[in-house]
Amino acid sequence: MDAIAKDSDTSAFPIAVVGAGPAGLMAAEVLSRHGQAVEVFDAMPSAGRKLLLAGKGGLNLTHSEAFAAFVSRYAGRRAQVEPWLRDFDASALREWARGLGTDTFVGSSGRVFPVDMKAAPLLRAWLHRLRGDGVQFHMRHRFIGWGRDGALRFESPLGERTVRPSAAVLALGGASWPRLGSDGAWVPLLRERGVDVAELLPANCGFDVRNGWSQYFVTRFAGQPFKSVAIRFQEFSRKGEFVATATGVEGSLIYAASALLRDEIGLRGSATFELDLLPDRLLEQVRAEAAHPRGSRSLASHLKSRLHLDGIKLALLHELLPAEAMHDPVRLAAAIKALPVTLAAARPIEEAISTAGGVRLEALDGNLMLRAAPAIFCAGEMLDWEAPTGGYLLAACFASGRAAGLGVLRFLKESQKLAR
Repeated sequence: MDAIAKDSDTSAFPIAVVGAGPAGLMAAEVLSRHGQAVEVFDAMPSAGRKLLLAGKGGLNLTHSEAFAAFVSRYAGRRAQVEPWLRDFDASALREWARGLGTDTFVGSSGRVFPVDMKAAPLLRAWLHRLRGDGVQFHMRHRFIGWGRDGALRFESPLGERTVRPSAAVLALGGASWPRLGSDGAWVPLLRERGVDVAELLPANCGFDVRNGWSQYFVTRFAGQPFKSVAIRFQEFSRKGEFVATATGVEGSLIYAASALLRDEIGLRGSATFELDLLPDRLLEQVRAEAAHPRGSRSLASHLKSRLHLDGIKLALLHELLPAEAMHDPVRLAAAIKALPVTLAAARPIEEAISTAGGVRLEALDGNLMLRAAPAIFCAGEMLDWEAPTGGYLLAACFASGRAAGLGVLRFLKESQKLAR
């Protein structure tokens, strides 16, 4: 019997996984490997589209740092995320990839990548193995909620379809990159079922600066990187690099602080971080060089000669400091070491790398089953946790998918006991 019944008919089948990203596919793998019949539904024409996008610049699967440091990256959700990662840590994920014919290596930053840096071979091998294990895929099936009888409803190319599984895993993603399927359309559907869902917010995102950049700065420097700089904001302090955009800032160093910056903007309307343009020099050294007599040389030539400060860094000083400060060595040195950069808003969620918010973990039991909807489990980015880039996002998606799959198995086993 076809697992999908047309129009208002409903057919029963064992387990549905809704969402063919890393979390959904991992749940499907766990279930199929334990002998369960599994059918995967996804709104897109093919599986793993966001995974493929993530792999365009090199698929960062996980991170090699010590476990205690690794789980600290999940901040306020560490206690809930840690059990998933203990069960499926970085070593287990690398071994899993090796089982699919993908060897990995640790980069200079500690990040873990496939040797060929690509996502496509890994995904192809994974889908081939899942199909070999009997997993069936139904693409272009968009989840649209539940029927009155509790059946799952889907929009498909052939019209509305409904299924009534014995259990379902929802792995519907967040709301970043909606063109790849993660559009957050599931939020009102779950809220209608009484599920506590936190507002979806941009994470690992760029920001707009207050009052915008000048046209001069945008024309000459948008898209250029700030290299070898450091930023400080609240408890955050780190060296790295980021990029100037037409409206503000983005890039790895900004992403690392984005949760703190976003939350501060939400609370106070703006957030100001300190930018150290020369983190390898002490304030006293910078002050001494700025105050060194420059004779007939221009200020730009003087700063380039004495401090190797030019290009976008010098332009930013002109952008944010009044003219009198540029010619006061004490004020100039202080700004070089701690230039205040005020942000007014996070960029729209569809531009973000990932999202915060989602199904609150308190709305789930220990099996990742919704308390408000028995036999419905959730996994992946649709859950209310966030992490920085560096392999932490994918690692928790894989691990939560595995945890949800195992949760379904425990649920089915307990249900069978109660039915006897």
